[in-house]
Amino acid sequence: MTVTLRGWGLLTAGAALLAVGFVFGYPELAMLGAVAVVALVSALGHAALKPVLAVSRAVDPDRVSRGEGSTVTLTIRNIGRFGAATLVAHDRCGWGTDSSATVPVPLLRLRRGRQTDVSYPVPTSRRGVVHVGPLQITRRDPLGLVASTRGHGDTSQIWVYPKAHLMQAVPAGISRSLDGRLDRVPHGAITFDTLREYVIGDELRHVHWRTSARVGQLMVREHVDTSLPRIVVLLDDRLGSWPAFTAMTCEEFESACEAAASIVTAAVREDLPITLQLVSGNAAGSGRVRGSARALLDLLAEADLAQRDEQALVTATNRLRQFRPGDTLIYLTGTGGHGDLALVTGLRGPFPSVAVGMLGPRLPLEPESVGVLMLRAEDGAEFAAVWDGVARW
Repeated sequence: MTVTLRGWGLLTAGAALLAVGFVFGYPELAMLGAVAVVALVSALGHAALKPVLAVSRAVDPDRVSRGEGSTVTLTIRNIGRFGAATLVAHDRCGWGTDSSATVPVPLLRLRRGRQTDVSYPVPTSRRGVVHVGPLQITRRDPLGLVASTRGHGDTSQIWVYPKAHLMQAVPAGISRSLDGRLDRVPHGAITFDTLREYVIGDELRHVHWRTSARVGQLMVREHVDTSLPRIVVLLDDRLGSWPAFTAMTCEEFESACEAAASIVTAAVREDLPITLQLVSGNAAGSGRVRGSARALLDLLAEADLAQRDEQALVTATNRLRQFRPGDTLIYLTGTGGHGDLALVTGLRGPFPSVAVGMLGPRLPLEPESVGVLMLRAEDGAEFAAVWDGVARW
């Protein structure tokens, strides 16, 4: 609850009139001062009355690509005991921690027991996470002396994904034979992985009867595709790798996010396991759920540029060298990160295939390929075209 400038002015004038009236014996001035003070006290009591509202929120859809439409629908019901309410309401709708972006929500003569529905579009012009809510309702007295703002309802989030450009090609898998040779194959080779409990829908021909008899419950053999291409995308989110960064965004980094989204979409379309890792340390993978890229695209929507530790890339490459979650590594960076390419090219031992995607404007002196596949592009669309033009990974 806050007192407006008009309220402070009225309080000051009322106090002055009371003082002058009592000191110099002017009862009329004292009465005017008392009326001013009583008006402010009444305004405080009016603003203290909390409107009793039930607010529900629906977002359709809550995950969209950049530029696509999303709508927030608010359902507000007056469940108070008193009459109609006319209030000033604003719903927060902004990026990240920005709480200044609001949308006006008209609440005119909302009678007791009645409800109103208000819809508005969500801004999706840029990649990121849009935070919506809570609904801020401001109650003012008729004279505008006091204002009280309270939050109502829950909050929601809308993930705005980067654009994904169509890619036809995917890297080939690595098949390890018994004599140690490495053969690239476009499809997988099924092999036994582990035993697990039977679930409804499993084929009976996969039941391991000897183990089932020993443990007293049905156990089935689970197979994996050892030569299925496993793709790892390492996205450079260090501020120093993107020299064109401004206070809000960086178009070159947005192009890198589009390139990563294009790779993720192509891999999921082909039912290939893929892992996305940021240099800052956050990571997501498709896991065992085929055909779903939600976790990876959510991570891309949440990614931002910030001042990272100088050893962040060293830590990321050491982690990849130790755990090696795939056999094809794609490193996406900007023109400011060409000085650290040696750290990534050092992963050619653990990873049979390493590619570097560099996004940003062309330079007078372009960096060399340093012994790995170099995918040079200015934006996400050009990166997709360069990707499809690769003859062999």
